[in-house]
Amino acid sequence: MEIITSHNNTDFDALAAMVAAQKLYPDAELVFPGKLSRNVEEFLALHKDMLKIKPVKLIDMKKVRRLIIVDNHSAKRIGKMGQLMKDPKVEIHVYDHHPATECHLNHQISVIEPVGAAATLLVERIRDRNIPITRLEATILALGIYDDTGCMVFSSTTPRDVEAVAYLLSKGANLSVVAEFLGRPLTGDQQALLKKLLVTSERHNINGVKILVAHGSSDDFIDGLALLTHKLAEIEQVDAVFVAVEMIDRAHLVCRSSLPEVNCQDIMASFGGGGHIAAASATIKGTELQALVEQLLAVIKEKVRPMMVAADIMSSPVKTVFPETKIEEANRVMLRYGHTGLPVVRGLEMVGVISRRDVEKAMHHGLGHAPVKAYMNVNVHTTKPDVPLSMVQDMMIEFDIGRLPVVNDEGKVVGIVSRSDVLRTLHSDFQDRYQTTFKQSNYSHARFRNMMKRTLPERIMQILYLVGELAQQHDYRVYAGGGIVRDVFLNVENFDVDLIVEGDAITLAKALGKELGGKVRTYEKFGTAEVSLLDGSWVDMATARVEFYEYPAALPTVETSSLRHDLYRRDFTINAMAISLNPGSFGELVDYFGGRDDLYAGIVRVLHNLSFVEDPTRILRAVRFEQRYQMHMDPQTLHLLKEAMRQEVLSRVSDDRIWHELKIILNEPEPADILHRLADLGVWDQIFPDITYWEVQPILEEMPQALMVLRNWGWAEPAEKWLPYFITIVHWSSLDTAAKTCKRFMLGRRQTEKVLTTIEHWRGALAKLSSPEDMRISQLAQILQLLPREAYPMFLALMEDKVAIKRFRKVMEMVRDNKPTVNGRDLKEMGFKPGPFYRKALDALWQARLDSVVKTREEELAFVKVYMQKLQKEEKASV
Repeated sequence: MEIITSHNNTDFDALAAMVAAQKLYPDAELVFPGKLSRNVEEFLALHKDMLKIKPVKLIDMKKVRRLIIVDNHSAKRIGKMGQLMKDPKVEIHVYDHHPATECHLNHQISVIEPVGAAATLLVERIRDRNIPITRLEATILALGIYDDTGCMVFSSTTPRDVEAVAYLLSKGANLSVVAEFLGRPLTGDQQALLKKLLVTSERHNINGVKILVAHGSSDDFIDGLALLTHKLAEIEQVDAVFVAVEMIDRAHLVCRSSLPEVNCQDIMASFGGGGHIAAASATIKGTELQALVEQLLAVIKEKVRPMMVAADIMSSPVKTVFPETKIEEANRVMLRYGHTGLPVVRGLEMVGVISRRDVEKAMHHGLGHAPVKAYMNVNVHTTKPDVPLSMVQDMMIEFDIGRLPVVNDEGKVVGIVSRSDVLRTLHSDFQDRYQTTFKQSNYSHARFRNMMKRTLPERIMQILYLVGELAQQHDYRVYAGGGIVRDVFLNVENFDVDLIVEGDAITLAKALGKELGGKVRTYEKFGTAEVSLLDGSWVDMATARVEFYEYPAALPTVETSSLRHDLYRRDFTINAMAISLNPGSFGELVDYFGGRDDLYAGIVRVLHNLSFVEDPTRILRAVRFEQRYQMHMDPQTLHLLKEAMRQEVLSRVSDDRIWHELKIILNEPEPADILHRLADLGVWDQIFPDITYWEVQPILEEMPQALMVLRNWGWAEPAEKWLPYFITIVHWSSLDTAAKTCKRFMLGRRQTEKVLTTIEHWRGALAKLSSPEDMRISQLAQILQLLPREAYPMFLALMEDKVAIKRFRKVMEMVRDNKPTVNGRDLKEMGFKPGPFYRKALDALWQARLDSVVKTREEELAFVKVYMQKLQKEEKASV
């Protein structure tokens, strides 16, 4: 016999989960363990005949061989059926969304996952197994999910809950029925109890968290205490509500929280209760109510974690301007540091704030010469460093301001909190001055260190450990930043060690060079250094700095700054992470801008709206990262990129900087995909204005296959891997256009010659190779000799004729396998005087070898001897 049950005081989520479980276990009986909530009783008054629920008294416990428990995993909450959980003959299957508090060795199936409703877990399995459900069943399941997620607004709601409801709606769930039973009016008893709770409620500010504690009593049991607690939270607008109500012979505690700093489950566990972070409850016997409330308040004060304060998220140090500063200078400062507003100070006193919007308006009207004081906002609201973030948020909402200066007790501006700083805390869950990417408890520094060990060679790990120890000795902080962090997450090899030093990078580099015997090259102007190691690798170090641009598309100017500013100067969030290397915090991830979340979501995102304007080459990098890692730009980044292209910002960048990025693209494993995306976005036309993309597109797309085929034929890939693709890009151009493109990107003389030689000869070589006439291998080889080896992939991609491809392969293999053994030294030993005849004889020998006229070394020696004698006779005859 199989039975499905849940918990006492069965609510809609429990009912829904039981109904869903019966779809997975069709032979199981539905059994309530005890009392039902009032709303469930009202619902069942209409629907009980359709659900076929058996009373527990009709169940013969001795015959039960499988117990399915939903929305609960505690034996204490299923009444007399709890004994079954101790019977080794009974299979226990659990489906619950509350954190695990009990462990039973005979759980054959235990699905305990953090979703908003237990019904979600079962709906997912119904959907995945394509089990049919009726409209009534879909409505009941939706009712359970909506009830336990507060109609999708509780903080415990997950995307999985939303997806489950969407599935149920597609199956005909009736929302009007859901609304009717979730919105039932309070009973008279509930209304009376709510009034008592409102009268006794007391507000507390504990570690910056707004908490309400209310208590009451009733001679009878009143259902719906969780609902009343939720209504209290709505009425009082606090962060967390605790309710203690004495009913009959026991007290009931209920907690509801909207902040992670208040862990309901943890607090209720002190009273023997359970639940999850946002909602939990407990039942206590034998404690007087007032004493219980005092005990509850003491536990709350102990357990509530301090909220973030203004100092945790403010930007510091703060760039300020004076009242007499000109608007145009304020504009340069904002552009330089990426600020959207600046405090205006006179001495230590702050007298106003000037916003970027006001500056831009003034500049637009030609008022760049005017003083800041003419346009600044003098109604300044400030906050203190230790003010809780919730109060900072309230001030921004109340006064409708986008930035809030932070001042110390002396009135000096020590930081500034922007609207975006607050929004990041609301949507990113970082809990310290650093936004640490690892949010789940199963992540740790140790786990990230293991990820590093799996990805990075042992020699690099040893360098990172050593650098951290040296930094500690100098009282510095050092971090590995940028691409190495990104690629550790992606499990991609990256041997470029890019270190950020909060201290003096040059001093630390010299210390590392001394330890490892490496050569140190320093750049005092930039505060950077490079340590070249004995194994040929190197380590780059930079003093934490901020780069700013004097004007759009300019080369950056550098100032010493903090780690946050150093990371903010990076191109994309996925490249703006760092790993601490100091002992004690080795492996700690610093992620101010949500790079890890973007990385896992496959998003390329710029750090600020002027990113592409300040450095247009980021356009090429955005596309490269997008295609290399199969990611996509977020809508805002894509919009900013297209706007930058509309403004033709790439035209302001020097050709050598564009070529630097383009060369990296052409060295990628799949450059064709990147080039195609550049064409889609209109970037191609600004990089190659004289080359039509669609003319070369088919060959570019064939290049990866052509390269693979050539490698299989024994073709040695050239050292300059980018050159075959560059040749392909310009192969359809005229010699003048190709020469101009080579000159624009400053290709070397040898590289330019290869490009122009290809353009001059590829059409004729293709025609001859495709000719139906029979040709010797040596003739075919001479045709291919007209082209540089770097042109072979493009040449193969152009071939459509099977005969030509067959000939091409045969020539490649013959050239590879039939190199002559005789050389100039042999000719000299044979008594022939060195001169131009050597080249003619050896060329003739090579052709003879390809045509199988000679096969052995003896035949080669005899051939060149006869050939040289013939050349000498011809020379004498012509004299």
